[in-house]
Amino acid sequence: MIWPSARYSDAHAAIQFLIDAFGFERVAVYETGDRVDHAELRWPGGGGVMLGSASRDDSSIADLPAGTGSVYVVTDDVEGLFKRACAAGATVVREPRDESYGAGFTVRDPEGVFWSFGTYRGAGS
Repeated sequence: MIWPSARYSDAHAAIQFLIDAFGFERVAVYETGDRVDHAELRWPGGGGVMLGSASRDDSSIADLPAGTGSVYVVTDDVEGLFKRACAAGATVVREPRDESYGAGFTVRDPEGVFWSFGTYRGAGS
């Protein structure tokens, strides 16, 4: 399983957005005051994402600017998830479309991270 990590200026808002827009499930959020030291959100299809506040300077990814990165997530419901993401305020980068390898779309979250969702499960899957 793969668990990408991200840093957010407002990690609390990012957590809520990822739950509302994409359907991630909140598993754990460890906080120190307003700072999110570590959060784990699971993807219903397996795996998930870890994230924290950009103000945390003891992280192994502390040099990574907040709001950067790109994540690809497998889903069987491209159209439904696209509608959900748009309703939650995701910025559309690429609308759903069919390709030779499957269907998918790309949006950005409020801090700028690119999120692509599609049916492609990898070569040989």
